[in-house]
Amino acid sequence: MPPAAPAVPRPDRTYEIHEVASLTGLAPARLRAWERRYEVVRPRRAPNGYRAYTADQVALLRAYARLIDAGERIGDLAGRPREDVLAQAEARALDGSPQAALLDAVRMFDRERLEGLVAQQLALRGLRAFALEVVLPLAQSVGDLWALGKIPIAAEHLASEVVLHALKGGLRMSRGTGPLLVGGCLSGERHEWGFLATLAVLQEDGWRSHYLGADLPVNEVIEAAWQLKPQGVAFSSSDPSVVRVNLPALAAVAVKLPPRTLAVIGGSGVEPHSRVLRGYGFRIGLEAFAAATS
Repeated sequence: MPPAAPAVPRPDRTYEIHEVASLTGLAPARLRAWERRYEVVRPRRAPNGYRAYTADQVALLRAYARLIDAGERIGDLAGRPREDVLAQAEARALDGSPQAALLDAVRMFDRERLEGLVAQQLALRGLRAFALEVVLPLAQSVGDLWALGKIPIAAEHLASEVVLHALKGGLRMSRGTGPLLVGGCLSGERHEWGFLATLAVLQEDGWRSHYLGADLPVNEVIEAAWQLKPQGVAFSSSDPSVVRVNLPALAAVAVKLPPRTLAVIGGSGVEPHSRVLRGYGFRIGLEAFAAATS
């Protein structure tokens, strides 16, 4: 079983330091040190006293992290203009990857070219590698560019529509005969890239994914489970506030599902609520599926 799909930043919310660590690969202690010594970003303080990072700050920190991994020094980078750092990091991210052509089509609103490139990558790589090597890196790049104001929301919507259509088509075409998994995004959650990529990985590992859609009430997913009798039911959200709102409905899932149905929840919004959700009977993340099939 592969590691959990990397989280994708969203420009419409802020992030606590543990989320920024997950999104950038930078440990919280390093983030605090960089803030103190170099002021690379200045997160505001939320009412609870925690740091609250904006999506454009996350994108900038991701650029620093990429260049540090390539051998640069933060002391040197911190003194350089922000746009220079972003441009160098973007060039490095695109080097030798299919993203350059994909992002160019997104920037130009060239739907026909984007559809062709996406279809080509799916055919060349297969569903699993397409999800992990193309979709998730592209989601991060598009999210960063949107957060930094380098592409308009219309371009982000175009990329989402084309990529999600390809992922959903791939899920339909590659269904096997393994255990059935029914999944959907929680009510209030409309960001599907990460969850669909995870379903693609699981399907390639032998599960049959039946994706119900985004922004779904918990009880409606439970009703579908009684009709379809899956081995597992999965929920997802990238936003802790969405998970929080859904906690009352999630509390009853384990007792409302058909007997012996695995209840799983994942996504970057789950971590702050993981203890409570485990108490409700949920398993967390991709590891739950590995345990179920071992």
